Amino acid sequence: MDYQTFVDRVAGRARTAPERAAELTRATLETLTERLTGGEVLDLAAQLPKELQRVLKPHPATEAADRFGAAEFVARVSRRAGVDGNLAREAVCAVFVTLREAVTGGEFDDVVVQMPRDYRDMVEPALAPGATRR
Repeated sequence: MDYQTFVDRVAGRARTAPERAAELTRATLETLTERLTGGEVLDLAAQLPKELQRVLKPHPATEAADRFGAAEFVARVSRRAGVDGNLAREAVCAVFVTLREAVTGGEFDDVVVQMPRDYRDMVEPALAPGATRR
């Protein structure tokens, strides 16, 4: 999937303009970088367009994931994108569904397994039977 298709799908799912969707995608992926182990960030980045690979950069000094829950994830996305929590949460869900379409099923599963149970509401739309899998 190319960058513009990724952003357009996030925009459609989050019901926002493509420019805002690009910012929300960036904010979500930056936050995801903090939540995943460094190796997993690199694995995920390898399957995404170059524009998104630049966002997914693990901190070179640490392999460990920063442990924080779903509410903090949404709060970080909200702050980074300068939007309210409801739009941030909707965008996070949209990015997860689009990630599932953009990467292999095994890679998406590797990402999801690192997320605690309280992320379920944000990740489940991507796991629903109607969600496309590559």
